[in-house]
Amino acid sequence: MTNNNVENMFTYEDYEGMAECLLSRQPHRPSIGIICGSGLIDLANKLEERYNVPFEKVPKFPACTVEEQKGEFCFGTLKGKTVVMMRGPFHLYEGYPAWKVASPIRVMKVMGVHTVIVTSASGALNPVFNLGDIMVNIDHVGIPSLAGTNPLDGKNDERFGSRFVDMNKVYDEKLRMSALRVAEELRLAPFTKQGVYLMVGGPSYPTPAEARFLRSLGGDAVGMSIVPEVVAARHCGMRALGLSLITDLVTMDYGAAGVVAHDEDVLETVKWRAMAMNDLVVGVVERLDCE
Repeated sequence: MTNNNVENMFTYEDYEGMAECLLSRQPHRPSIGIICGSGLIDLANKLEERYNVPFEKVPKFPACTVEEQKGEFCFGTLKGKTVVMMRGPFHLYEGYPAWKVASPIRVMKVMGVHTVIVTSASGALNPVFNLGDIMVNIDHVGIPSLAGTNPLDGKNDERFGSRFVDMNKVYDEKLRMSALRVAEELRLAPFTKQGVYLMVGGPSYPTPAEARFLRSLGGDAVGMSIVPEVVAARHCGMRALGLSLITDLVTMDYGAAGVVAHDEDVLETVKWRAMAMNDLVVGVVERLDCE
C-alpha cells in the first residue's frame, strides 16, 4: 500500500501551464531555485526586484497546509543572480503523493531553472551533532522511496528525464564544496557539518527504537522532506544542494528525559540559527558563476 496515486498525475502540458502562469505574472526568468523549508522562510526578504505569486494563483498547483509556511513563489535577484524561491514546500504527511510533493521541481525545470537548493529542519541521529548545527547533505536515504513511494512512479515523460535514474552523487559535489568554503569564510565552520540525511514520512517523530534503526542505516540526521524534490531534480538533470538545520536531538534512550515539541523546540531553534542559514545560501548563490 503506497501513498502515491498516479492516476491523475500532472502532464508535461500541465507543468507548462503552471510555468507560463508564473512567468507571465513577473518579469524574471530564474536559473536558480530555492525551496525554503524551516530555517529559510525569511530568505525571500533578501531578494531585490521581488515579485510574489501565491500558490492559489497557479492553475492546478497544490495548496500549502503547514501553518508557518507562506504558500507562495518569490521571484527576484540575489547577488545578481535571477532566483525563484518557494515558500511552503509540500510533505507526504499532508496527504500528497510523492509525485505531487516533487511537482514544484518540474515547474522550475520548465521555467529554466538548472540549480536547486533545498533546505529542511531535521533531528540529529549522529551523537557528535549539536542543536543548531547546519548539515551539508552528502547523500540521503529515502525510506518512503525504498518502500514504494517514489516521485518517479507512474508513466515517465522523456522530456524530463530517462526512466531509470543514476542516483550516485545526487548532491552536487561542487555545490557542497562551495557551501563548506562559504561556511569557512563566514566563520560558520564550527557548527557546519557534513552527513547523510534520512527521510521518513512523518508527521510523528521517531521512537527510540526507530531512531536506533535509522542510525544503523547510516543516517546522521532525520527529517520529513526534500528527498522527493531532490530525486525529481536529479531526474530532470538539475544540480542540487541540500542543507539541514539540526533543530532537535533524536532520543535513542528510553530513560532520556524530555520530548520534542514542534512549536517550542524546532521553531525556536530555527529562529536563532536562521540568519546563519540565510547567509550560507546567499554565499553559495553568489559563487555559482565561478564554481
